Amino acid sequence: MRKLRNGRWIMAVSQIRAARGLEKADLVLKNGRIVNVFTEALEQADVAVCGGRIVGIGNYEGKQEIECQGAFIAPGFLDGHIHLESSMMDPAEFVRTVLPHGTTGVVADPHEIANVCGRDGIDYILRSTAGLPVDVYLSLSSCVPAAPLDESGACLEAEDLQFYYSDPRVVALAEVMNYVGTLTEEPEVMAKIRNAREAGRVVDGHAPGLRGYDLCGYLTAGVQSDHECTSEEEAKERIARGQWLMIREGTAAKNLEALIGMFSLPYCEHSMLVTDDKHPGDLLHDGHMDGILRKAVALGADPCIAVKMASYNTARYFGLKELGAVAPGYRADLVVLEDLESFRVRQVIKGGQEIYGPSRKLVVENGTVNKKLKESVRHSFHIKKLERSDFYLPVDPQKQPKKMRVIQLQRGQILTREKILDYVPRNNGISLEQDVLKLAVLERHMATGHRGIGYIQGYGLKKGAIASSVAHDSHNLIVAGTNEQDMAAAANEIRRLQGGWAIAVDGRVLASLALPIGGLMSELPVCELAEQIDDMKEKARKLGVDDGIDPFMTLAFLSLPVIPEIKLTTYGLVDVRQQKVIPVLL
Repeated sequence: MRKLRNGRWIMAVSQIRAARGLEKADLVLKNGRIVNVFTEALEQADVAVCGGRIVGIGNYEGKQEIECQGAFIAPGFLDGHIHLESSMMDPAEFVRTVLPHGTTGVVADPHEIANVCGRDGIDYILRSTAGLPVDVYLSLSSCVPAAPLDESGACLEAEDLQFYYSDPRVVALAEVMNYVGTLTEEPEVMAKIRNAREAGRVVDGHAPGLRGYDLCGYLTAGVQSDHECTSEEEAKERIARGQWLMIREGTAAKNLEALIGMFSLPYCEHSMLVTDDKHPGDLLHDGHMDGILRKAVALGADPCIAVKMASYNTARYFGLKELGAVAPGYRADLVVLEDLESFRVRQVIKGGQEIYGPSRKLVVENGTVNKKLKESVRHSFHIKKLERSDFYLPVDPQKQPKKMRVIQLQRGQILTREKILDYVPRNNGISLEQDVLKLAVLERHMATGHRGIGYIQGYGLKKGAIASSVAHDSHNLIVAGTNEQDMAAAANEIRRLQGGWAIAVDGRVLASLALPIGGLMSELPVCELAEQIDDMKEKARKLGVDDGIDPFMTLAFLSLPVIPEIKLTTYGLVDVRQQKVIPVLL
């Protein structure tokens, strides 16, 4: 097979002869039940593969044959929006983890590592995913940094991104979070959208709650999809206005149940399934796209429609014309399923080759890529050794504060509330009786020495301190603690590790987890990583962290100044709605 200039494929003579049954195909999947994404029905037939392409549906003979015995043959699953960094694994380990679950392609937004390392972070994702048996396409991060009142390790402008559109694996401009800048026609935002559209790429959105005239303006600017819908009413309006709907079911945000009505006509024609973020333990225990399909069918979705939304629709939106269907001319990226309820994967075929199944061991290698990481990716921490005094909040001795603003956590949410409490000078405002702890965010990219100090309520920690270099979206160093000594100890451990998680008690490190790739990702195998994560969370809970709070995920979102009401950044306490720094002490 060869490709013409206009992107259409022409079959080789041998493939056409195999399609007509005149020659044996390279591979035939015998006696399967095909999930037909065009008719949204099942079809009993063989699937013939030649030269890495599906050449026929019917009754065929092959040089190699796989007896399916009535198992279901579906197109390989595609995740339309994910941040690989959220898995905390290097890309090769992520692929090792998701491929046995039937995933054959993902569209990744390297937003997290781009905020740390800029173009070096994007280059790392591109290099480390090249040649892996799961296709990793990129959507270019549109908002680095995510907000003006934060300090990231880089600033990516339109001209920085333009370079990447020459790469065929770059298929989109990622979530345009700055919808205000879009509606007010900020030149830099408009340039990013214009460049993507002129390069023939789609533009993904990120605008929760945008309705009516503002939605029309957002779409007119060129934004074509969104993964932030949380209600059917909102989702139906998006589709009615021509926007593609990404139904998200990940670790942090779960919208599938609220949007299950979108799995019916006409809405399913312009909807796809995505994860956004997925942590290691969830990937191990719940799976990837197969887990979303399992839940969707359990909630009443038609399995053929659900599979279509996890394959063909995604490919169609991103212009991946060779992917997403079990039909002649499509690439032979296939998954053989035991049933359409559990979606248990029996085999995975990639490009006509069996790469997962009883007869072949899955092999994914990219160790040489990790060994050759650029300095900016491997050593991304630039911060001095910290002392307990670095965690004091300056108090004017001439004006003793009487009140203080506290970030109040909400169980099961990343939204916060502002709460005003009496300021108690004893323990520098910390009050374990009221569950009030100190929170610090320290700049770690440029060694500026900038830091924000504040207070949180509702975390539950009774002793020690917990620190993390995963702190959305700029990923500075964030620390919560019952005292300044332990906060310094936990922070210095992360500095030593060049990124990770740490827990300190009585001035000593109790436990830590290294995340050396940008301070975001580990090089451990997934099972070992998941075990260490569980151990860290268990230790945090033993120190009192509330059962309704994820010790590290909750911490990671306390520095994101785009989610109401108040957050803490290196500039200080931020009123999200007004986008201004406000005083902690009153």
